[in-house]
Amino acid sequence: MNGLLTDLYELTMAAGYFETGKADEQATFEYSFRRLPANRNFLLSAGLAQVVDYLLNLRFCGEEIDYLRGLTQFRRAPEAFFDYLHCFRFTGDLFAVPEGTPLVAGEPVLAIRAPIIEAQIPETYVLSAIAFQTSIATKAARCVETARGRAVIEFGTRRAHTPEAGVLGARAAYIGGCAGTSNTLAGFRFGIPVMGTAAHSWVMAFTSETEAFRQLQRVLGEAAVQLIDTYDTLEGARRAASLGKPGWGVRLDSGDFLSLSREVRAILDGAGLRDARIMASGDLDEYRIRELMRDGAPIDAFGVGTQLATSADAPALSAIYKMVELDIQGIKRYTAKFSEDKASLPGVKQIFREAERDVVARAGECGRGEALLRPTILRGRLVEDLPSVEDARRRAAESLAQLPAHLRELETAERGWPVFHSRELRELIGRTRQNLTP
Repeated sequence: MNGLLTDLYELTMAAGYFETGKADEQATFEYSFRRLPANRNFLLSAGLAQVVDYLLNLRFCGEEIDYLRGLTQFRRAPEAFFDYLHCFRFTGDLFAVPEGTPLVAGEPVLAIRAPIIEAQIPETYVLSAIAFQTSIATKAARCVETARGRAVIEFGTRRAHTPEAGVLGARAAYIGGCAGTSNTLAGFRFGIPVMGTAAHSWVMAFTSETEAFRQLQRVLGEAAVQLIDTYDTLEGARRAASLGKPGWGVRLDSGDFLSLSREVRAILDGAGLRDARIMASGDLDEYRIRELMRDGAPIDAFGVGTQLATSADAPALSAIYKMVELDIQGIKRYTAKFSEDKASLPGVKQIFREAERDVVARAGECGRGEALLRPTILRGRLVEDLPSVEDARRRAAESLAQLPAHLRELETAERGWPVFHSRELRELIGRTRQNLTP
């Protein structure tokens, strides 16, 4: 499965590696981010579980191989190459930073070490899987930070770029700290709490707003969230309040959330419904949430959709997947790019997270602090079960709480998280540059 879910040049290179006798060379590729997007002081890693599933199940079926045979680019490929694809499996190693780990530019997120074809083909999928979920998890963490303990719920599938992006976006948002999602499939697949009760169409389906509220309360009881802005928000609040308990509360989906939430709070309190809560949804993002919280809006939960599901202000990350090392019959050759603005670093690396800084070192070095890159797949087999989405969410919350306050701000901090290169890595970079043969 998924054999063709890659860019064509990954497969043409695979044919070239096979034809030139390089298929048995062991290559190591590393994934990292060249730079942080604007107004991001960290990126919260997510998507590893999908990468693992991809690698463990990577296959080419007969129909896919026949398709490749018919392409002009493969007319000169030997039949043995297609036989190789028929038996293709990932037999290499994967080392990765656990999901829910904050990282900055220039730090390896994961490393794949395998026969060069097996390490090359996954590039496209791996880049996409990690970058997308990382962008959503990071956006979610920003929204949660500004909500100051109020619940943030992911509402974005209907605005996501595909339905499946909505499912994985909900997963990433939960890792980033969201309290739940409106996506039922995400709840089923990943055990994420699901939330939501009724839309404006429910209200319009009844002859009166009061009857719509009454029937929703009858069906859902304490879970009922009355959507009160179909016609007149304050009148809607009064009608919902007139029904009394049970019910979770009400939702505002339009208008001036600050003034409306204050007036609705007064209506609910006046009806003796002090425990009823107010949710706001509609064109929200971390900046709007921050503004509402600063102004003291009595809002208990925020539903965030479009801006979160698309990471609208930073929809793409500068993710790269670069070869850093080759092992040719036991002889290592270190590889790197030195082009302007697109340089990469040679050699397999490790990140050591200390109290107030990270040190990127060569793999095998001893360092202080936590070693972030961990063995995940060895020789094509999963080493141990991956942490659950709950574990990733917990790690994210604990790790983000340890970041300095200025790095959790929404704007770009004057001082970022410090990252240093070990002496051995600096020496390797120098030697690799000197040995470069253009």
